Amino acid sequence: MSASRNQRRVAGRISLAGLCVPLWACLVISPVPAAAQAALEYNVKAAFLLNFTKFIDWPASAFASPDAPFAICILGRDPFGRALDQTVEGESVNGRKLAVRRISQSPELQGCQVVFVDSGEKEVRRILSDLKNGVLTVGQGEGFMRDGGMIAFVIENRRVRFDINQSAAENAGLRLSSKLLSVARSVEK
Repeated sequence: MSASRNQRRVAGRISLAGLCVPLWACLVISPVPAAAQAALEYNVKAAFLLNFTKFIDWPASAFASPDAPFAICILGRDPFGRALDQTVEGESVNGRKLAVRRISQSPELQGCQVVFVDSGEKEVRRILSDLKNGVLTVGQGEGFMRDGGMIAFVIENRRVRFDINQSAAENAGLRLSSKLLSVARSVEK
């Protein structure tokens, strides 16, 4: 099976009903080297990013025009490789095609609706505070939310989970679905 097809299969299995997918669920047959486990982790996180877009309402002002694509941007080092591109390929959100952009500097974030901030990024608090309304910020680890991030991926019992800072999202003009909130590990209001 091709990598793209496998990515879509993983993305298709990760819906709100099972957003918290155990990493070992895909490793049933044999142990996998650490590099393969990391790749699997980011396959799951890519599927989460896609699903987040479907359970959040963005203000119209978040888009430059009615036909502007829905941009998922990665700021800093890209831990996803091709996984995110393959996961969103052919997908759309509210009639908008999805696009993945890799950004090296925060001034390039204009036009992004989702920003994944690499954990190695310096000055996260400043970067997040400089973003305009209508941008969902996603990162990794509990420190990301302390810096003002909206959704933070965490690994708990070998499962990819996430925490949500609901007030930060609402302050940015984003409305999160109760379904999304109900499957978060924790919701900070």
